[in-house]
Amino acid sequence: MASKPHNVAIIGYGMSAKVFHIPLVLALPSDFKLYGIVQRSPKPNDDASKDHPHATHWRSADEVYTDPAVDVVVITSIPETHHAMCKAALEAGEHVVVEKPFVTSLAEANDLLAIAKKSGKLLTVYQNRRWDSDFLTLRHVLASGSLGELVEFETHYDRYRPDAPADTWKTRDTPGHGSIFELGTHTIDQVHQLFGLPRKVTGFITTQRRLPREGSAHDSHTLVLQYPDGLMVTVKAAIVSPETEQLRFWVRGTEGSFNKFGVDVQEDQLKAGLRPGDEGFGVEPESLHGSLTTVDEEGKLERRVYETVGPPKTYVEFYRVFAKALKGEGDVPVKAEEARDCLRIIEAAFLSSKEERTVEL
Repeated sequence: MASKPHNVAIIGYGMSAKVFHIPLVLALPSDFKLYGIVQRSPKPNDDASKDHPHATHWRSADEVYTDPAVDVVVITSIPETHHAMCKAALEAGEHVVVEKPFVTSLAEANDLLAIAKKSGKLLTVYQNRRWDSDFLTLRHVLASGSLGELVEFETHYDRYRPDAPADTWKTRDTPGHGSIFELGTHTIDQVHQLFGLPRKVTGFITTQRRLPREGSAHDSHTLVLQYPDGLMVTVKAAIVSPETEQLRFWVRGTEGSFNKFGVDVQEDQLKAGLRPGDEGFGVEPESLHGSLTTVDEEGKLERRVYETVGPPKTYVEFYRVFAKALKGEGDVPVKAEEARDCLRIIEAAFLSSKEERTVEL
């Protein structure tokens, strides 16, 4: 007899819920059921009860923690609420998926790890960009050994938005906000997946936009991570980068190099209404394929297009792996301990930038 789908409650009804979670939950009906949504202030043109009339609808997250039918809570609220909401859900006996950034500090992360262990419930962080096609392709390149011994690795998330944006919760200088939490959380997580914790961190956290508002969060960062074997990793997000094609990865080794431009297509496809399983979902166009340069035995350089690895594993893989973990079949897709380690890097970067020095981990 097939097991009953897990009832999922979504806290928040912004872009994260609509684009990154609800479509993926609905893509796995045998594993998950969209049981309910918390939306504090519905509007005529933004009403979860109209979009999903068969779900339960709440105005407060507190109602989720007291509903015995809820199995999994997905937290998509603003970063400074993550700790309290994760804590409440875990202590209510519910499994938790929390959006990145995990929490706003290392201390909060350690506290939730202890609570999850005591409750016996699963806690995982939505680091969906582990399933970006460009990152999966990069892993394929590294596994092939084509680059030899790595000496330098650059990961970029640069954009061209030079003017100060409207005042929103994302732009305010409060805990968990700014580019290092918004974009750096993704790129730091990918670096941590590949290489683990660095030995040293040097951080430059700044604002590049014109006329920055007082009290606005930082919008750009550059981190230099040094590893014991001599590998140097640069993690960069610039908001003033006027390029027709933005660099994503540039990796150099003793026997070759790999570079890639552009970002994964899934976010834009989801925003446009394409759904997992639709034709072309997650498939990169040829224009986004990477470039591999290798050195032959005679020392001659050869450059060729490196096609994106396929068929692609899309963001649905996060929830597919999570469903197996709920059945006791393996680990959660993203361990909270890994997200905690990334916060160690982030806190070291802030300290480095503030004190203008390199910080040892």
